[in-house]
Amino acid sequence: MEWQAEGTVLTRRPHGENAVIIDVLTAEHGRHAGLVPGGASQKRAAMLQPGARLALRWRARRDDQLGTMTAEPLRLRAGLMADPLALAGLNAVCALLVFALPERDPHPRLALATERLLDLMDRAADWPADYLQWEMLLLDELGLGLDLTACAVTGAREGLAYVSPRSGRAVSRAGAGEWADRLLPLPAIMGGAGDNRGRGLAEGLAITGHFLRVRLAEQMVGRPLPEARARLLRRMAR
Repeated sequence: MEWQAEGTVLTRRPHGENAVIIDVLTAEHGRHAGLVPGGASQKRAAMLQPGARLALRWRARRDDQLGTMTAEPLRLRAGLMADPLALAGLNAVCALLVFALPERDPHPRLALATERLLDLMDRAADWPADYLQWEMLLLDELGLGLDLTACAVTGAREGLAYVSPRSGRAVSRAGAGEWADRLLPLPAIMGGAGDNRGRGLAEGLAITGHFLRVRLAEQMVGRPLPEARARLLRRMAR
């Protein structure tokens, strides 16, 4: 069994004296692990850090084996290590992908969005709003996406002010009525309208965090969300 593709390192861990096992994200083969002989050397350490973009070749005798990988650098994204917020963002992205994605299950749209987000982080661009959109896409790719197109109660497409914490559907102010205090404020950054209570990035991440926790962590995985996400939110709040 053999394939060649480009991919980004999500994790690396030592294996024996000289090798490492890396977990990479590829568009064609999803999240995929492989053994890199000699990967523990000082010369190759920077190339195999999380966030690095590599040209990969994977081989194994059977498709259910770990297999070996050869890797050549394409883009090291050194800027991710130079900025504390970008590093926190990288750690959160990698941790959530490893937590959420089954191995060898391709998600090309998510892989492309991840590359774009990491490039923004690497360039020290204004990326936190893009990170929120990335979490929305992660939920969608897992079949847990939110429906913010119309009010779940009235069917209206205007004046959407809340999200139901149970259904993940938008609710207008008129549709919310006396239940408004039990709903999640829909911020303007996610299409919320009018003078609804939530307007900013923090409220948006509270929405995605709720569904990542309830639908993904509790119902699908059975473990708490990675702490790396909470660390990122604390740093963003500063």
